[in-house]
Amino acid sequence: MGHRGRRLAADGPAPPGGGPVSTPPSLLRIVLVDDERMVRTALRAILSSEPDLEVVGEAGSGAEAVPVVRELRPDVVLMDVRMPDVDGIRATERILGTLSDPPRVIVVTTFENDSYVYDALRAGASGFLLKRARAAELVQAVRLVARSDSLLFPAAVRALAAEHAAARGPDREASARALRDRLSEREAVVLRLMTDGLSNSEIAARMAVGPATVKTHVGAVLTKLGVRDRTQAVIAAYESGFVTPG
Repeated sequence: MGHRGRRLAADGPAPPGGGPVSTPPSLLRIVLVDDERMVRTALRAILSSEPDLEVVGEAGSGAEAVPVVRELRPDVVLMDVRMPDVDGIRATERILGTLSDPPRVIVVTTFENDSYVYDALRAGASGFLLKRARAAELVQAVRLVARSDSLLFPAAVRALAAEHAAARGPDREASARALRDRLSEREAVVLRLMTDGLSNSEIAARMAVGPATVKTHVGAVLTKLGVRDRTQAVIAAYESGFVTPG
């Protein structure tokens, strides 16, 4: 995946006996975008304390974020959703729309039911994180979104979709039928399980198939829906009426 999955070169000589040199785990490269320096400093301190995470850059506004991300090519961007001038929604759109191998974006927000957050997810963000989240939740969120095999905070994403999707979608009966017609029977089952927040391994166990088969089905669902990750697939499922709240 281009810049993804960089590994550090091992230092020192090969071990006795000519065995392989062990390599450290791959580093996840992160860019922080927030108009408050203190917030960026706190996020950097938390993330930089983890051996597999590296904060490679910062931006103090949504406008600054695009060139910084273009230059540094991180794996994950932590994006404040509410900023003056260019907010996190517009910045997310620009980043995802201008890079051929864009990073995953996590929007950071004060209120989880904020319509700004839903708009950011619709714009392509892979998940959201509350500013009051604990350090462990922040670290877990970055790793989970980078791995991209399950939803970040699925219950919260479903709640957002249930609250906002009906007002954003078209004729729901017709659009639900159109979405369903694009998918095979197995793919429709996989999409429903994705909206429940199940990971690939959990879907594999539920369907009694191998993880590789599920990965293939998930990829087909994303392609047929024209979305880049499972968060947008869930939003499409709700907005079309393919999945209904309750």
